[in-house]
Amino acid sequence: MNPAYTHFQPGELWLDNHGVHINAHGGGILLHEGRYYWYGEHKIAGTEGNHAHVGVHVYSSVDLLNWNDEGIALAVSPDPKSVICAGCILERPKVLFNELTGKFVMWFHLELKATSYSSARCGVAVADRPEGPFQFLESFRPNAGIWPLNVAANDRQLLRPDELEALHALPLYGGPIPDYPTNSIYRRDFEGGQMSRDMTLFLDDDGTAYHLHASEDNGTLHISQLSPDFLKPAGIYGRYLAGDFNEAPAILKRQGRYYLIASDCTYWDPNPARSYVADSIWGPWTPLGNPCEGTPEQKETTFYSQGTYLLPAPGKKDRFIFMADRWRSENAIDGRYVWLPVEFEGERLVLRWRERWSLDDVNP
Repeated sequence: MNPAYTHFQPGELWLDNHGVHINAHGGGILLHEGRYYWYGEHKIAGTEGNHAHVGVHVYSSVDLLNWNDEGIALAVSPDPKSVICAGCILERPKVLFNELTGKFVMWFHLELKATSYSSARCGVAVADRPEGPFQFLESFRPNAGIWPLNVAANDRQLLRPDELEALHALPLYGGPIPDYPTNSIYRRDFEGGQMSRDMTLFLDDDGTAYHLHASEDNGTLHISQLSPDFLKPAGIYGRYLAGDFNEAPAILKRQGRYYLIASDCTYWDPNPARSYVADSIWGPWTPLGNPCEGTPEQKETTFYSQGTYLLPAPGKKDRFIFMADRWRSENAIDGRYVWLPVEFEGERLVLRWRERWSLDDVNP
């Protein structure tokens, strides 16, 4: 049995109630009826663990430190023809509870088996209980046939054949490239739907839910309002920070303002985090720089990790916890978790390394 934890220890093995390292990578947290549920990617050993072979794991806790294994919330399908069959890429699951329907709704980033990262789809599943089992509903590219709300009328047109040919000639591989076409990819994908890779969900104070995801070959962030049942896009979305190449978005709201932490696109290698602030979720988003403080190496690698979620700290008004993953792509199951308290200096977000800390260390 695992002894009770009293402190967070970023980067160390984090054992569940069975004494097994928690297996919930790229995850997010749901608070429901006084209990926390941690959903994340279940990894297996070796490089094959970078593909889905089990599904989404879920753990529960009352203190964010000691976690009970609740099993597999969403299992990959045994049907090799299913889009969520073993060998697909199923990443960054996030769950919201819908007050109107009484359902728990999961969204995730999905890449079809043997397509690498070219599918760029999102998947949706639902359950009656937070532990699941979740029923997979569908996968799709969002917002097909809809223009972004913050695009000028003269840019709401499909690409001409010569423009499409020029775009196809570019080395669009998901990372920064010279002369990234900031005004073309969303037009290319208008009819079939927009690309959706690294993602998160956000539930605003008024009950409106949003899907934030890396799009346009990772070069531009999309923010999309969800339908009242959280199962589909509502047909209202915007594109932001075109050409900045932001992935791993995590969002919080504090004192009426929205804050975003994201990362550059460098495959499995860590890089400096970015932060942004806006008075509306629809922008404009103002850069705040790298939120990390510490040694140059810590700042340049986000403490050797990449963010996945920003969690309100229990009992601490306007205080939050930064959740991140320390990826180990050569042995995916050994990925570690880096959780750190978020500090604020003026309007700026600040993250500082702590070897060991507790919720008492988060300023009220």
